[in-house]
Amino acid sequence: MKQTMTFLLSAFILSAMTACTTQTTPTASTAEKPVTVVADSAAKESRTLVAYFTCTGTTERVAEMIAKQTDGDLYEITPETPYTSSDLDYGNSSSRATVEQGEPSARPVISGSVGDMEKYDTVFIGYPIWHGQAPRIISTFLESYDFSGKTIVPFCTSHSSGIGSSAANLHSLCPDTVNWSAGERFSADTTDKTVKEWIDSMDITASNARTVGALNFETKKVLLNSGYEMPIMGLGTYSLSDEECAVSIAALLEASGRLIDTAYMYHNEAAVGKAIRESGVPREEIFVTTKLYPNQFDNAAEAIDEALAKMGLDYIDMMLLHHPGTNDVEAYKAMEQAVADGKVRSIGLSNWYVKELTEFLPQVTISPALVQNEIHPYYQENDVIPYIQEHGMVVQGWHPFDGRGHTGELLGNETISGIAASHGVSSAQVILRWNLQKGVVVIPGSSNPDHIRENLDLFEFSLTEEEMAQVNALDRNEKHDWY
Repeated sequence: MKQTMTFLLSAFILSAMTACTTQTTPTASTAEKPVTVVADSAAKESRTLVAYFTCTGTTERVAEMIAKQTDGDLYEITPETPYTSSDLDYGNSSSRATVEQGEPSARPVISGSVGDMEKYDTVFIGYPIWHGQAPRIISTFLESYDFSGKTIVPFCTSHSSGIGSSAANLHSLCPDTVNWSAGERFSADTTDKTVKEWIDSMDITASNARTVGALNFETKKVLLNSGYEMPIMGLGTYSLSDEECAVSIAALLEASGRLIDTAYMYHNEAAVGKAIRESGVPREEIFVTTKLYPNQFDNAAEAIDEALAKMGLDYIDMMLLHHPGTNDVEAYKAMEQAVADGKVRSIGLSNWYVKELTEFLPQVTISPALVQNEIHPYYQENDVIPYIQEHGMVVQGWHPFDGRGHTGELLGNETISGIAASHGVSSAQVILRWNLQKGVVVIPGSSNPDHIRENLDLFEFSLTEEEMAQVNALDRNEKHDWY
């Protein structure tokens, strides 16, 4: 499904929000409007519910289109206390909506309820974008029912703001058993045809809905909690010079690799950007990750702009904090703002472990989409990986070959080389495949075009449970980098 997320909050949205008073101010007509309740009925066979909160009527119109295409039931999420014009005065920092949107724990009360939620397999949830996020009443709705085992498809309406971060934050309110779709954003002029094409492209069922964090070996991608997809194998550019970057990225892209990892401290962001621009590969096909180093945390907003300028890109697909440091929370919040501004699409962390994550996560608004750590057969992080994945974040491993002078020893390990021989592949390919089967995205570094191509060729074989166990048994808790 084509992602149409730009994360831009325009003045149009704010003006549309203010215009909401024509729909929600408690006049005689709205006060007499009956409470909407979807009741259980033997005559109703629909397994799809389309729930929505509307303001100007745009979300309602799209919801009606979706219900028509899916033969679903409609349910309007109605606030017990309607929003008035003063509630929606965004120039007033103390107005109701502004205060609610600034408080993640705010939960406006809903009037009415859905009867027999258990019968629905798929629930579409629609909302306008308010200050870059879903109105807090949507959080109330999600926390009011048990959605375990259901497929939830969020959709938003806005002039330009995408659904990504709003959907990611809503997803965090749901149990792990929910099948969460990436969702979509629609504009005021959306047509029935557009909605039908979107629904047809998903072919949603409870069994085949795309799951956040699950590596897809057919598409070779993973759906992030930000709503974007990321390739599950790529190229790390640590220690590559400008010339080596150009050669390596060219080899990667020629072999259909599309994930590139760089960082401010690698001193090659400009070379990476140049290689991408000169590759001839459409920008939207390439996923670029870079990182802010702790010495940039005090001026993170400026550092983000600097990274964009160095690479000559309009946006960064993923930005990480390189490792914990002073003012890391403030730096992360600057990245959150960059998401709202459309400069960065997804954000995350590097070299964060259970203790650090436990302290860090409650302090931020957007859940990290990715945590990138040192992971290899001699340092497996078997306590960290499940923790990260259980929180809806993707795990990515750097130094998969146990770098910094230890690569030869690992690649020569008798267990690994024996497994490689049985499959007719290299030890490097066995290690990368082991990572993928553990749900870990891989970014091996190399300046050798042949090795780069080999490192992408991971889908013509698979490791048996016994072989996975053999590699798992190699763990020494042997970490080779300080962070």
